[in-house]
Amino acid sequence: MKTKTKEILIIALVLVIQTITYIICGIQKSYIHMDEAYSLGLASYERTEIQDNEDFYNTWHTKDYYEDYLSVQEDEIGKYKQVYENQKNDVHPPLYYLILRFAMGFNVGHFSKWPGIIVNIIIFAFITVFMYLILQKLLVNETNVKEKAILLAFLSSITMASLTNVIYIRMYALATLNILITTFLHMKLLETEEINIKLLALIGILALVGVLTHYYYLFFLFMLYIIFAVKYIKQKQYKHLVAYTLTMAIAGIMSLIIFPYSIKHMFFGYRGQGAMDNMTDISKFVTNIVLYLQKLNRFAFNNVLLPIAILIIILCIYRSKNKVESTQKNKYEKLILLPCTFYFLVVAIASPWIELRYIMPVCSLIFIMILYYLYKILKSIFKEKTSNIIIATVLVVTLIMPFVLKIEPEVLYSDKREIVKQLQNELNVPTVFFFNSNNNRFLDDILLFATVDISYVAKDIEYTTDNIQSILGDKDLSKGIVVFINEGQENDTIIDVVKKAMNLTNSEYLKRLNACDVYYIN
Repeated sequence: MKTKTKEILIIALVLVIQTITYIICGIQKSYIHMDEAYSLGLASYERTEIQDNEDFYNTWHTKDYYEDYLSVQEDEIGKYKQVYENQKNDVHPPLYYLILRFAMGFNVGHFSKWPGIIVNIIIFAFITVFMYLILQKLLVNETNVKEKAILLAFLSSITMASLTNVIYIRMYALATLNILITTFLHMKLLETEEINIKLLALIGILALVGVLTHYYYLFFLFMLYIIFAVKYIKQKQYKHLVAYTLTMAIAGIMSLIIFPYSIKHMFFGYRGQGAMDNMTDISKFVTNIVLYLQKLNRFAFNNVLLPIAILIIILCIYRSKNKVESTQKNKYEKLILLPCTFYFLVVAIASPWIELRYIMPVCSLIFIMILYYLYKILKSIFKEKTSNIIIATVLVVTLIMPFVLKIEPEVLYSDKREIVKQLQNELNVPTVFFFNSNNNRFLDDILLFATVDISYVAKDIEYTTDNIQSILGDKDLSKGIVVFINEGQENDTIIDVVKKAMNLTNSEYLKRLNACDVYYIN
């Protein structure tokens, strides 16, 4: 069998295995985060917020009312303008939502998690391929380069961070792919002595795609630009600098022509202003870095980052004391190390919350770089066979840790599987959400309202017998009711008033959801 054919078959096998893994995780996904609901709504609905509908509050609705927000309807097929309008009024650029809207068109009229997950599965096939290409360049001086590269590429694709990225219906998988392709193209640029117009054009296209996917991409791209600008200035390659800078400028101008609202989002919107405020609050910086390192440890390294870091430190001390020469530096390292470090640090201080999703685009690169440096240090001290055994042991431990510690992808929500089944089947009874609008996270739980036959969102009402009776008086409560209560309210008082008003005797606490408590009263 020819070497190239064998290589293609191995990559194909890896992609099949990882796709099966992703499908299994997708099947297990039991709930959605409010940002996933936003993804679906922004891609399919006529406005950004379903709560802005005049008839949303204090009216009984069927599940179709909520499914309309989470799905594309028959009369909306082929219509994309509203997606652009929604993103203009939201805080993100539109590219991912346009792709998601297209995918949702294959499942008309009903909510499904699968269009978003399938889009990410396809994206991750390309992510693994480009990770393989990047690793080949990093490991260029090693033996069995292709075998080691495909193994690491595969392992990086099945960490908890990657699995989360796949089943999280947001733009972060696409942002990850943009960063990997951009990195690979810059590796090619580093090899180029003459100005390569085609390569610069590809870099410009990826810069355009990246900024139209997520604004945080610019943090990564900025550091790459600095690296090459410094390189060209040092080497007095001013024509290269001009060509490269012009490429970035054209990409930036094109992005503003396509989506001029980026300026408002980044500098004048509430997210942009929040990021600016965070960057001036140095007191939060160290704390945020530590918290993000914990996220990185748990999900990108399956809880083995600290042991790996300790091992690297011990090996470095040993190498220093024994005056062991370090291995030759790879010219490609800085194209990953510096942009990833800069991205991680800036996101740590700029992001509105400490959430895995904000660092997911660089988790795979950080994963391979840590293992790469561990392997380099091992090779400088031990023979290759011993180094391979040690690194293989580390990889095996990394693989089994999720099973030992019962770590699961962050948005799998296996703990909510039972409540979804309950409300969809045996407890599919009139459902009331007693809603405190000061804590508006309704979209965190919209999925359940899209599964029950009839429901009512009571906004900021006074909890009196008359008010409760006016809501529930004409409903059949022979099988009881389900009550949602969000933060900032006296749950026990509300439950007691409902029981008294409707002559019900029993109440059962069912579940704490993302943003509220759920009770069954009968």
